[in-house]
Amino acid sequence: MKRIAEVKRKTKETNICIELNINGKGKHKISSGIPFFDHMLTLFAVHGFFDLSLSANGDLDVDFHHTVEDIGLVLGEAFNKALGDRKGIIRYGHAVIPMDDALTFVTIDLSNRPFLVYNIPDITDIKGGSFDIYLAKEFFRSFANKSGMNLHINVFYGENEHHVIESIFKAFGRALDQAASFDKRITNVHSTKGSL
Repeated sequence: MKRIAEVKRKTKETNICIELNINGKGKHKISSGIPFFDHMLTLFAVHGFFDLSLSANGDLDVDFHHTVEDIGLVLGEAFNKALGDRKGIIRYGHAVIPMDDALTFVTIDLSNRPFLVYNIPDITDIKGGSFDIYLAKEFFRSFANKSGMNLHINVFYGENEHHVIESIFKAFGRALDQAASFDKRITNVHSTKGSL
């Protein structure tokens, strides 16, 4: 069963094209114009086994916000499209990932009821470069809203901003791979209501 999607979005602020294969092997070609974000999206694709092609041009001269947020919207829409009717999927996913000093828990419910919980340690005085840790929150909020995902990101601890963000993206990929996987025991959508 193919679970692929292509989504394009063009506004006065950004121009984004994404091709996604949920049943992939982690192949990736990513160019957002933000090298650190490209690295994080690469980790997400590799650890989630998603084939992802992403190209984005945004108003980076203003700041990174529009580009990061809009990539979240487009990637979330691509996942929603590729998941189809969600029949047979496990629906829930959970991953705990360490990255040196950081430890992150990500829990997902592909419920079609978008919600984001984002708890991170107070490390505002430690900079991991020009990509702010709170900018990642905008990406995950956009992704959750467009994909119909209940997403809980809890960083148990961490001192280095780079390590915290990296542990989040790795855990997100692993948890989403699990939630989107199939279970032969599930013949419809995994809900007592009969629909998501």
